[in-house]
Amino acid sequence: MGQALGSATGLATLPSLRPLALRAATDQRRHRRVAVALLGRYMLSDRQEYPCQTVDMSPGGVRLTCAVSGELGERIVIYLEHVGRIEGTVTRLLPDGIAVAINATARKRDKIASQLTWLANRAVLGLPEDRRNERLVPRQPGTILRLEGGREIAARIIDVSLSGAAVACEAELPLDSGLTIGRTPGRVVRQFKGGVAVEFRLPLSPDRFDENLVL
Repeated sequence: MGQALGSATGLATLPSLRPLALRAATDQRRHRRVAVALLGRYMLSDRQEYPCQTVDMSPGGVRLTCAVSGELGERIVIYLEHVGRIEGTVTRLLPDGIAVAINATARKRDKIASQLTWLANRAVLGLPEDRRNERLVPRQPGTILRLEGGREIAARIIDVSLSGAAVACEAELPLDSGLTIGRTPGRVVRQFKGGVAVEFRLPLSPDRFDENLVL
């Protein structure tokens, strides 16, 4: 009886092992690193900002070339072009920089994965390297900001890049608040006098990126 129960229990538990293994393999594939050079800046616990550039990146980690390395386990906040703000901890000190483990929600990791996929396929899309930092002023700068609570605010686009826009508006919008510029979703990542900087949820398609752009 005991053996029969043990056998039955064993048979019952075996199928559950396969999905766990498959999920682990899937997670590993999703965290595959992409060699990508993105300019940015980062802030350590001393609250000072330093320039950096990525060497490679995955939704779970990033390797940076930088001059100031900080300490192992130190919290770090990084702002990268196309990707925006990410938080993490320093996991390795390298001769020319650091390795960082990214602390993010599943939703944020999925967003990073989408952005890395776009960046990895940039050559296929025909986007030149020197266009990464390009910003333009659209012919129709007037727009409407729609906040998550349903409030609408008239605004003017100061300039726009593939990853975000600077927007002039009279309202004071909190950092990290979600909104939609026209039909393009994003969030507030920086405040300045008379407006805010908005990071898009996903980068714009390069074939839309010209002065006739309507968000």
